[in-house]
Amino acid sequence: MTFYHNFKEYISNRFKTVTADTLGWLASLTLLSSTVPSILAVLSGISDKLPNLEIVLFVWSALLLLFVRAVILKDQLNTLTIGIGFIIQSVLLSLIFFR
Repeated sequence: MTFYHNFKEYISNRFKTVTADTLGWLASLTLLSSTVPSILAVLSGISDKLPNLEIVLFVWSALLLLFVRAVILKDQLNTLTIGIGFIIQSVLLSLIFFR
């Protein structure tokens, strides 16, 4: 009976941790990809309307806070994901401005 209880508790705790980590990672990816469609539309000439500056600043602020959190927690997956996302977004924005 104790083995079953310990196994159930382990699975329950592990599921919570994996779910919380997955949701945090998905939140980072969602924030990173929120301005990409409009940036790609501008780059391809489909649209000439850039995303609002407020939206970009809020998204980047949220990502910066998540990045600092990941660095403090030594979460390599989120640090790497957000860092690469910052680089990709910076390259896309520089292509628009220096085109």
